[in-house]
Amino acid sequence: MKIDFLKYQAQTSPHPLAIEISHANGCYIFDIKGKKYLDFVAGVSANTLGHNNIAVNNAIKNQIDRYTHVMVYGEFIQEPQLKLTKLLAQFYPDKLNCTYLTNSGTEATEGALKLAKRFTGKPNIIAAKNAYHGNTQGSMSVCGAEKQNSAFRPLIPGIKFIEFNNTDDLVYITTETAGVILETIQGGAGFIEPQNNYLKKVKNRCDEVGALLILDEIQTGVGRTGTFFGFENYNVVPDIVVSGKGLGGGMPIGAFISSTEIMSCLKENPKLGHITTFGGHPVIAAAGVATIQTLLNLNLMATIPLKEKLIRDSLQHSLIKEIRGKGLMLAIIVDSGELASNIILRCLEKGLLLYWLLFEEKAVRISPPLTITKDEILEGCNIIIESLNEILPEIQLNS
Repeated sequence: MKIDFLKYQAQTSPHPLAIEISHANGCYIFDIKGKKYLDFVAGVSANTLGHNNIAVNNAIKNQIDRYTHVMVYGEFIQEPQLKLTKLLAQFYPDKLNCTYLTNSGTEATEGALKLAKRFTGKPNIIAAKNAYHGNTQGSMSVCGAEKQNSAFRPLIPGIKFIEFNNTDDLVYITTETAGVILETIQGGAGFIEPQNNYLKKVKNRCDEVGALLILDEIQTGVGRTGTFFGFENYNVVPDIVVSGKGLGGGMPIGAFISSTEIMSCLKENPKLGHITTFGGHPVIAAAGVATIQTLLNLNLMATIPLKEKLIRDSLQHSLIKEIRGKGLMLAIIVDSGELASNIILRCLEKGLLLYWLLFEEKAVRISPPLTITKDEILEGCNIIIESLNEILPEIQLNS
């Protein structure tokens, strides 16, 4: 199967992990030989409730028995879409009450950028260096990583990059700026949190010049930081929110959310300002509803701070320089990219799934399902410490 995988399926990197998956359940993934892996990645923050969740599965099955795709998004009244958008509205301040459902986070980013330009009538977008908002042309255009972008230029014009957490750069937000797009916590750059009320200062600057603040909650949203959306931790309310990943409980989804006033500009002058065939697919929307309802029913968000503390307390080692992030969006920072890869691959051999970050080579991702238990956290952390204890004498021998 691996030979066919490499031959017929387009690859995204020279050396994929290529684990041959048999099945997955809870916080474990099983390969075809029966080996199980404790999942500390959750499909890169997508599997909010872990694998094979019964509530999500039942919602999918029930909806399939009713109807699947019936019409392009926004024309028919479909109960799963309506339920999901109403459910989302309860987590936002009043002005964020209107949701456009998409197929993915990157499509939601595209929609948010168009919305900011259309509403303000302004041409320019401000984004952050080493940001990641998706991989389509528009989304890549606001990802400030030239090593990644250079092979695909020209991208969309009118983009200027600022340094995250640097308030001196806020002068670049001007009356010609349609929107400022930032990740609430920078993901690919190394799980970097905003400092010193940074996001609030950005929002104030946007208000001064008539720009819209777009916060990318694709990773930080749906409970991962201990609040439903990450911006709740940082004393700010954006004008547009971008969501995805964990919103579908493992199913492909995205959304951009704003006020009815702002969102209404996409429906006329011109009509169909943003359209999608499969966005808000009823089966996916049903999975999204089940994901949020289960998150609430299990009171999972209240457990996140204690789980974060347990991970931080359990990962005390001389090779770990710091642990960045918040909630169950954490990154171990070590001395080198070589060491980070050594940890990830050694843990994989021992049955623990960790992963890399896009731009910070010295980081090891820890983003397990929110359903992970105390015992599973300790199991995974023990594997990490065991691996570090094996690596340490090898480093000392070579130094």
